Amino acid sequence: MTLDAFARQKYLSIESYRKNGTAVRTPVWFAQEGETLYVWTQADSGKAKRIRREGRIRIAPCKADGTPIGDWIEARAQADASPEALAHVQALMRRKYGLAFLFFRLLGRGRAYTALVIRPQTADR
Repeated sequence: MTLDAFARQKYLSIESYRKNGTAVRTPVWFAQEGETLYVWTQADSGKAKRIRREGRIRIAPCKADGTPIGDWIEARAQADASPEALAHVQALMRRKYGLAFLFFRLLGRGRAYTALVIRPQTADR
């Protein structure tokens, strides 16, 4: 499974799951490095909480409003709030989104963040 469908996209939709199994879809900015996708999000966001509890997700490239524009892919995600992970994801996001990401960061100054690390599910994982 490759992530070619995400190569030139600005948004991806993350489908994570509540405790009762209900799917929640959230469009997000992301950065890609090889076969790994990274998302910068607030540590107390719903998607981060759901992923910390259950790392099984589905992802699809999407429009800004969350409308999928590609096939859904089974994936695994984990939240990583380590300084190294945050610095790495911040650099990737700045490279991809430029001033828009810096403005976004200024708006969220003082909040705690986490990096979401997303990898496609394969038959052997």
